[in-house]
Order: sequence, then C-alpha cells, then structure tokens
Amino acid sequence: MPSEWSVPKWVLLSSGCAPVALILGWLVAASLQGSPYDPAAQTISVLAAPGASGSWVMTAAFVVLGVCHLLTAWGLRPAATPGRAALAAGGVSALAVAVVPAPSSGGSLSHGSVAAVGFTVLAAWPVLAARPGDGVPWGLRPGPSLGATGVMALGAAWFLIELHQRGAAGVAERAVTTVQSVWPFVVVLSCIRDASRAARPVRVVRR
Repeated sequence: MPSEWSVPKWVLLSSGCAPVALILGWLVAASLQGSPYDPAAQTISVLAAPGASGSWVMTAAFVVLGVCHLLTAWGLRPAATPGRAALAAGGVSALAVAVVPAPSSGGSLSHGSVAAVGFTVLAAWPVLAARPGDGVPWGLRPGPSLGATGVMALGAAWFLIELHQRGAAGVAERAVTTVQSVWPFVVVLSCIRDASRAARPVRVVRR
C-alpha cells in the first residue's frame, strides 16, 4: 500500500533538472556572450535579450525550467494544493519570461512584471505547500517551509536593492533563483525518503 507521502519517481527527475537547466543555461549563455557581459552586475534576463549571442540558450533554459516546475507541481501530491498552484504559477512565469524577454537596452514593464510575479509565487510556494501534523516529510513541515520562504523573500529584496543601486544585481539574482529552483527538489527528496520508510516492513522479534 503506497504511503500518503509517496510521489511518482519522475518527479525526482523534473525537480532535479530545474536547477541544472537554469545554472547550465546562464553559464553557457554567458560564455557565448563573452566579455561585454558582466555576470556580477547584469541580470540573467539580459542573456535572453534579442540580439544576445546566447539568447537561444537562456531562452531554452527558461522554457525547461518552466516545464520542470509545472511537472513537479503536478506530481507533488503530498504538498498542500495552494503551494502546488503557486509552484505551477512559477512555472508559467518562467515560460512567460521566455516569451517576453528583456530588451537589449533599457527596461521593460511587461518583462519586469512577469519576473516580479515569478519571484513572488516561487517565494510563497513553500509556506503555502506546508502541512501540519505528525509524520509530515521534512520539506513540507511548517518550520522548514517558512524558513525557505523567508530566505527567498530576503533574496528577492536583496536583488531589488542591488538592481536599484546598480550594484551586484547579477550575484543577488543568481543566489535567489538557485534557492528557488533547488527547493522543489529538496521537498521531493524528503517525501520519497518518508514514503520509503513507511513502506518498510515492520520486523517482529520473537522470543
């Protein structure tokens, strides 16, 4: 009988591929862009701007990231429904970022709005996915979930400050997006571990 915390094995793949696709995307795109691009000061979205040498790579990375989040949200049944919906919204936001790229120069209200929504829902999803009670997988407990949301919110605030001050916006954005892309994988691992423990047969010691 499957545990109430069990998830399909493919969810481990979808959640694990999300950070890999994102990080490889910005590394490869930045290498194709070359010296004009400053990864410490410039955002990831600049790499996907029209005319950028590695725009196709970064755009593809955003698409893969979005699809991974959508699949993970679909398969992560132990999480509370509002959290799964928020994670799915984060996936849609990643797809929208690919469709509405940042301009090659200057700002864009549409791109900025989509990115802001993505940051918000991905920061909120851990606490919205939390479940009370005993025996809940570590990644879905209120304490760790609230902590994850707090870290992501602080990271987003740091990014906005650096962006406003024209400082290390690239560093801040990479830090917060890495945490946001890794957390679903952490939650899935905790669910699989708890489901495996529940499935183990209880040994009866005979005297």
